[in-house]
Amino acid sequence: MSRKSVLLADDHAMFHEGLAKLLSPVYDIVGRVQDGRALVEAAAGIMPDLIVADISMPELNGIEAIRELKSAGVDAKVVLLTMHEDPEYAIEALHAGALGYVVKHSASSELLSALEEALSGRMYVTPRVAKEVFARLSSGNRAPEQGTREPTPRQRQVLQFLAEGCSAKEIARRLGVSQRTVEHHKYNMMAQMGIKTTAGLIQYAVKRGLVD
Repeated sequence: MSRKSVLLADDHAMFHEGLAKLLSPVYDIVGRVQDGRALVEAAAGIMPDLIVADISMPELNGIEAIRELKSAGVDAKVVLLTMHEDPEYAIEALHAGALGYVVKHSASSELLSALEEALSGRMYVTPRVAKEVFARLSSGNRAPEQGTREPTPRQRQVLQFLAEGCSAKEIARRLGVSQRTVEHHKYNMMAQMGIKTTAGLIQYAVKRGLVD
């Protein structure tokens, strides 16, 4: 029986190495990319059996990438990795077409199980949020429509600085957080609002009165 192929997508090189080490005894790693746009392009060319992708990535977040993969005719099973334990993110990911939702700090113990479930056409959601997620799904509740989730106070701060023309590095310095944290906030807002570019995010925020 031939080994299944896996395409990895994460913007953190060290995490790539950890994933490859974890998965290579069982799967063939056929590619590694560092942003959502590159993921769509690589998957369309490679047509892997499985995709393991971060949600927060440059160019295109993981959830939007899934939607574009479907439009491109890529039928790989997708398992998303994330720092977020918010059930709403998991529901949105599953509605987009993901078959797995695994939090990063549990990846070493859960990812192989998630991939096995995905190959069988079954969903896997990290146990920390699984009960609430499946309860909502079984009741017929869908993820919020794009653009309906209000940004958190921290996200509003990031939005304000973006509207003022600050770079992610400068925002990180002003807020006393890492640049990666700022990028997480930005791409999570883009996913929540159904927006694909930073310029579009700023325009949306101005139009909604979310920034001064």
